[in-house]
Amino acid sequence: MIGKLKGTIDEIGEDHVTVDVHGVGYVAFCGARTLASIGGAGEAVILFIETVVREDMIRLYGFATSAEREWFRLLQTVQGVGSKVALAVVGTLSSGDLANAVALQDKAMVARAPGVGPKVAARIVAELKDRAPAFSGPGAEASFGLKRDIGGGTASAPVADAVSALTNLGYSRDQAANAIAAAVGEAGEGADGAKLIRLGLKALSRN
Repeated sequence: MIGKLKGTIDEIGEDHVTVDVHGVGYVAFCGARTLASIGGAGEAVILFIETVVREDMIRLYGFATSAEREWFRLLQTVQGVGSKVALAVVGTLSSGDLANAVALQDKAMVARAPGVGPKVAARIVAELKDRAPAFSGPGAEASFGLKRDIGGGTASAPVADAVSALTNLGYSRDQAANAIAAAVGEAGEGADGAKLIRLGLKALSRN
């Protein structure tokens, strides 16, 4: 089984890249984000690979990061999601965007991926809500849990009020939730709404 390719880009197609590894060309199917980030023909490239073996084919899927590959695997555990849909999702949303969408139960964000309808998007965020923290990055589990509370309407009143205040100022729900999650991490869960808003705005100003 192939887990990673390190070589030179031979050609880039609409949905794949051919990587020359010591004279052998490997065709890896990639999402749009990966294809846009790896450079052009003749350039060095490293791809994290998921090898899919079926009765009638062997296919390689390539990703710019190991986190994207893990999301690709995880997405396919959702009912009705195969490799094509999973690749479309990770090709549209970054790992961070996916983690936020699941935490906030934001099916509309997932539905931005081509070929992903509202029902499939709803299944993805619902079925992965307790499983995504491991793919959100170091130290992200607490933040993920808080954002999940916000998305589920079970967050404390100061947290909910702070998120609402930031969205009223024109920030997206996702930006507001991220900022307040960071504020809670800095000030503690007992902080009042006013302090969370101040710290949330400070966090947003750094981005």
